[in-house]
Amino acid sequence: MAHIWQLQEAKSKFSELVNKALEEGPQIITRHGDEVAVLLSYGDFNRLRKPETSLVEFLRSSPLAEEELDLERDRSLSRPDVGL
Repeated sequence: MAHIWQLQEAKSKFSELVNKALEEGPQIITRHGDEVAVLLSYGDFNRLRKPETSLVEFLRSSPLAEEELDLERDRSLSRPDVGL
């Protein structure tokens, strides 16, 4: 569970705050009782930012990857012709 730090405490104990983020995970910072920021380790940040697989790899690993798809466009009119 993330520890909650008041902004003043976070400023005065920044080194401890960084160590906690590295060891225990995200740390929540509040100002006047409102949650305003989260300190993450760089590793946690990168995991959130970058998917582990590319979209192509994800789609290829889908259980539906071997299914045949009908990709032909329906050329019929989708709505009546409206004269202006």
